[in-house]
Amino acid sequence: MSLTASQEIYVSRLGRGTLGFAALVVAVLAGICIGETPIPVSIVLQTLANRIFGSAYVLDPIDMGVIWNYRLPRAIIAACCGSGLAISGMVLQSLLRNALADPYLLGISAGASTGAVAVTVAGMGAGAISMSLGAFVGAVVAFALVAIMARAAGGGVTLHGTGQIVLAGIAGSQLFNALTSFIITKSANAEQARGIMFWLLGNLSGARWPDVWLAVPIALVGLAACIWYARALDAFAFGAESASSLGIPVRRVQVVLIGFTALVTAVMVSIVGSIGFVGLVIPHAARFLVGVRHGRLGPATALIGAVFLITADVLSRTIIPGQVLPIGVITALVGAPAFAVILIRGRRAP
Repeated sequence: MSLTASQEIYVSRLGRGTLGFAALVVAVLAGICIGETPIPVSIVLQTLANRIFGSAYVLDPIDMGVIWNYRLPRAIIAACCGSGLAISGMVLQSLLRNALADPYLLGISAGASTGAVAVTVAGMGAGAISMSLGAFVGAVVAFALVAIMARAAGGGVTLHGTGQIVLAGIAGSQLFNALTSFIITKSANAEQARGIMFWLLGNLSGARWPDVWLAVPIALVGLAACIWYARALDAFAFGAESASSLGIPVRRVQVVLIGFTALVTAVMVSIVGSIGFVGLVIPHAARFLVGVRHGRLGPATALIGAVFLITADVLSRTIIPGQVLPIGVITALVGAPAFAVILIRGRRAP
């Protein structure tokens, strides 16, 4: 019995979804098993069975502690951060119609870092403001400043094909990075400064279960918002005026999605620090694989971002024996060449 066209599409999507989920499970298992002390998959699965289902496998308490209290939350947070940052980049690229837009280049990550450091090191808010809230305020302020500079330069936030928004983002990033360095130099002691500088390059070493309970819902909310506004994001591919003519409330959609982008970026930065290039590179990889329709692109971007950052975390722990690299170093080593490819392709495009 032959399948209809709609059934073939459904089966194809189901197969891709199953393959993607399997890739995520394999990446999480790799993130748990691989490290300075390798742990067999069987021990990992038995530990999870003990902790989740109440099984009674006899295991080494040290191995169980490493798996449950350290490596599993680290892998989950890496997946959430990769997913959230990738979705944020995809949304910004669609809204701004600019292939180079992402939270890192547009200064959102730098603003979030400044807000987080101002709260934790300088004591801003006198303890009444959490690190995540400080990061969110910093992210919103940073993007607002970048948008104002781009508009003053004659571009605005709906720019396509020119570089004002990216140039404004670079300027904003430098400004907020300088503010972060000033706060650290003025308010932090030598030990704090060392830890913060390592954190600013991306660090998952401190990831624990309380961070998981924050990162997972935020990543899911970001993905849900992207799927909910998939039709609007498709319409923005033709420009804000075309989207408006199709019945899309342009201003409201821009405010809501940029707000979600700032929230997701701020929370992820407050947990793991500023990680560059994830939001820039992953959406382009997802478009290459599944096309430009955001109903498919959103979940694919989230999935690829999760797998990518887990893989980067594994490499950061194993590439130099006995030493952990900041995860931002790994993402930059991959992202910088990809950034160059995007620039070259954009120049050659008609």
